[in-house]
Amino acid sequence: MRRKALADKVGSGLIIILGNNESPANYPNNCYTFRQDSSFLYFFGAQRDGLAGVIDVDNDAEYFLGDDIDIDDIVWYGSVDSVSDMASAAGVKESAPFGKLSQLVEAAKASGQDIHFLPPYRHDNKILLQELLGIKPAEQKAAASLKLIKAIVDLRSTKSDEEIKEIERACSIGFKMHTTAMKLAQPGVTEHFIGGTIDGIARSLGSKVSFASIVTMHGEILHGAPKMNYLEAGRLLLVDAGAETVNNYCSDHTRTTPISGKFTHRQRDIYTIVEQAHDLALGMAKPDVKYYDVHMEVCRHITNGLKDLGLMKGDTEEAVQAGAHALFLPHGLGHMMGIDVHDMEDLGQIYVGYDDEIQPSSQFGTASLRMGRRLQKGFVITDEPGIYFIPDLIDYWKANNINTQFLDFDAIEKYKDFGGIRIEDDLLITDEGARFLGKDIIPYHADDVEKYVAEFHY
Repeated sequence: MRRKALADKVGSGLIIILGNNESPANYPNNCYTFRQDSSFLYFFGAQRDGLAGVIDVDNDAEYFLGDDIDIDDIVWYGSVDSVSDMASAAGVKESAPFGKLSQLVEAAKASGQDIHFLPPYRHDNKILLQELLGIKPAEQKAAASLKLIKAIVDLRSTKSDEEIKEIERACSIGFKMHTTAMKLAQPGVTEHFIGGTIDGIARSLGSKVSFASIVTMHGEILHGAPKMNYLEAGRLLLVDAGAETVNNYCSDHTRTTPISGKFTHRQRDIYTIVEQAHDLALGMAKPDVKYYDVHMEVCRHITNGLKDLGLMKGDTEEAVQAGAHALFLPHGLGHMMGIDVHDMEDLGQIYVGYDDEIQPSSQFGTASLRMGRRLQKGFVITDEPGIYFIPDLIDYWKANNINTQFLDFDAIEKYKDFGGIRIEDDLLITDEGARFLGKDIIPYHADDVEKYVAEFHY
């Protein structure tokens, strides 16, 4: 059904969807954990390396291509399904060795068919496409089929009931990961211990992490990897982590926990602004609303909150239009989510999060908003506002007199040791609004966070 819908949208030509190959970490037999290409998974469903799928729209034909493994591989890795069995499971009638791909491409060239392919992101597939089509790797992104990209974005953006259930399964694993991290967020525990523990929870449940877990007391570093730092009383621990199920659907949550078990007065002031911004986005998100508008309303809320604390000043609308809030929120409110934690980002974010109605901003901060277009029922998006005090960015703006009419740098200077706060949840757009995904909600209201961790503090 998915392949038929894709063929109908593309209309004509030969569609090539390449799977992924193993990727060696440091020598050929020591590979990174295999991850299949998401579009190949969506349309052909097979997890093995060395595969490709072809849809000949003009001749109403489908091909599942790959080579069966030999006895040497079976000795080391065990027996796997044959290519013909995988094709049958995917509902494809014709399977063939991988070498048939070049024959299909040559036949398409000879008959004048359009050949549609996606922008490649792995070098081995770039080399393959150069061999097949004569297009240099540096030119392949521009040469990729826009018609195919837009058709896939259209199909994958709206999640089916089965997909939503699988994302909810990932969220349930994410719940276990995050609540464990909150319990462990105590003085003397290392960031690495917490990171390793929550990654192990995902693996122990037949899953894996949907991206490299962010576990850090330096929440102002947006992608802060865990280090052998011992957690310190009085500081905050930011954990941004998610699970990817055995069927490759993802979750993505962030929580910020007071290591001492209670927020300081200053921490609670900032946390409350972020908490309210998070709930504001949840309340605004619904079909036909542009997520860009939700993002900008969150920026206004953060600006007003920081004005109340004496960190910002001036007219709120002028400050937001000038991008002054981006000193504290240098990223976007959220992104699409599904088989990829940043869903379909390999296809080009301008096609996933934007459209003919709205295009990305070039302004610092707002330029990092990955999702700006109108929401539709069945979209799964993240809601992840934050406030960060990034010392180098503060110094840079102050030295270059950036937005000084809206920022009180003397007051901001006192927060350079603060770190950062982010709260993130996964939302499903419904008929009339949005709801959290996941059976259980990870505590995030300030009082609930303190109440939850109190039971585990010693």
